[in-house]
Amino acid sequence: MKRILSRLFAFTLVAILGLTGCGGDGMGADGLSGNYRQDTMAVVETLRTAIELPADAPNLPEVRSQARQQINAFSARYRRSANAASLSSFATMQTAVNALAGHYSSYPNRPIPAKLKARLEQEFKQVEAALRRESA
Repeated sequence: MKRILSRLFAFTLVAILGLTGCGGDGMGADGLSGNYRQDTMAVVETLRTAIELPADAPNLPEVRSQARQQINAFSARYRRSANAASLSSFATMQTAVNALAGHYSSYPNRPIPAKLKARLEQEFKQVEAALRRESA
């Protein structure tokens, strides 16, 4: 009887931890909350910071690394989501993310060209406008 109760207690504890998760702040291990709108805005702000940073900034490698992590986490979380994939903000965001990720992987030590910066800023504005339309 004691053995059965011990196993039942262990199983219940594992089930509770598995269903509720271990994070207490609502953020996943990837730094995203799971709320598409909030996550998109956070990634846009991170990418804007990375784009606007001068080429001789001392913290450029850390900012680029954080931007790449955010790109990977955002894409991994929302690419397979049917709800997010049907949104115009997601399609535009993926275009911007793919352009920046392509630059980072092809030219890791070169600054972002002005033409790409302008295109990304335009796409970020379109994403923000689409998010406002979609939330209304």
